[in-house]
Amino acid sequence: MAALERRYAEPAASSKETPWEVLLFTALTARSRDEQVEPVFRRLMAKYPGPKSLAKARVKDVESVLRTVGLYRSKARNAVALARTLMERHDGRVPADLDALVDLPAVGRKTASCTLVYAFGIPAIAVDTHVHRVTNRLGWVSGKTPEKTERLLRAVLPERHWLDVNRVMVQFGRDICVPGRPKCWTCPVAKWCGYPEKTPKPERKGHGKMSAI
Repeated sequence: MAALERRYAEPAASSKETPWEVLLFTALTARSRDEQVEPVFRRLMAKYPGPKSLAKARVKDVESVLRTVGLYRSKARNAVALARTLMERHDGRVPADLDALVDLPAVGRKTASCTLVYAFGIPAIAVDTHVHRVTNRLGWVSGKTPEKTERLLRAVLPERHWLDVNRVMVQFGRDICVPGRPKCWTCPVAKWCGYPEKTPKPERKGHGKMSAI
């Protein structure tokens, strides 16, 4: 983990600043790519800047904003329910507690953990598809579900690394340990990796050779 933290020392830039923005954005990215949700999220925040205004919104109005995102109907319904519940139970403030977050509508452990890490700086292991795939491929854990992977990572990783797990593994999983054929020849942790089908460095094709014609 330390080698990957050195490789990805700079945190990824984020336009989400408040706990509410982090929580809502993460909830909306379920089964969608961040870059697909980002422009829709900006429009949603412009129309409903906080949980108080979103709690008063009609679901159909929110659907019209989220229409280009997958599962937009259920996400609109969940977003309004999340805002309303947050107003009713927490006076509109996002709780900095895992159990309280998971108790909110449409908030699972991944969303809750991301909120703790990125909004509050509280150590948690947010297991998304990248973290689940990469840590199992490396052989750090053997978990069939993200929930099992999270429990196993909590047992093998010292807490000082928890804040970086999601950020580092997402970046690592996008540029080196990619699905399909990972770029093992550039991997900073290849010698500690248990993946049995490591991808060899591609052979360079000849350049500048004269044609025989």
